[in-house]
Amino acid sequence: MMPIIENYSRILAEINDVASRSGRPPESVKIAAVSKTVSREAIQSAIDAGIRLFAENRVQEAKGKIPGLKGNFSFHLVGHLQSNKARDAVALFDLIHSIDKEGTARRVDEEAARAGKRQRILIQVNTSGEISKNGVPPDEAERLCGAVLGLDHVEIMGLMTIGPLGGDEDSVRSSFSSLRELLGTINRSLGTSMTELSMGMSSDYRIAVEEGATLVRIGTAIFGSRA
Repeated sequence: MMPIIENYSRILAEINDVASRSGRPPESVKIAAVSKTVSREAIQSAIDAGIRLFAENRVQEAKGKIPGLKGNFSFHLVGHLQSNKARDAVALFDLIHSIDKEGTARRVDEEAARAGKRQRILIQVNTSGEISKNGVPPDEAERLCGAVLGLDHVEIMGLMTIGPLGGDEDSVRSSFSSLRELLGTINRSLGTSMTELSMGMSSDYRIAVEEGATLVRIGTAIFGSRA
């Protein structure tokens, strides 16, 4: 277990330093420790060591792990959400990062109403233009946000993106800066005050923090390579 908390502590210190050098308070950036394929026992050890925020990619995998965990923690969903998994997602996750369709948002709203909950979400935007990625195109993000704002049991906290896979620093930075600018544009246009920017993973979280990330999704750099 020791390498996991050591890895987490090292990355947290680095993020705090990058945030401070970028003129931002260190506490403005949170790490979601992505526990995809990590055993429930290892996650429990991480909770016991003081890690509080985790993320999972798949609803089904999370359903097999989260209910058995004990302590003070929360989970986010960072992988694609299928509408038929909306009920479980609402039950398991405090924040869903990956809403990119109005129909999915409506299903989440229905399930949150059923659960007596206001589900926090992010709108996923495909800022890299890669066809392999989920996410609404940037020029459609405002329309989707506007539609979702009318739902009673969903609250949009901000936007999420995945940087270009294997991209050079300039293309990664452009992907992240465009998301930050898009959030500002949408807030001004819709009169909202959304603040969350979920961007950056193990390979590019430093750039993400420099470009304004408030949530970084880090798995491999914390837990090691996947099984």
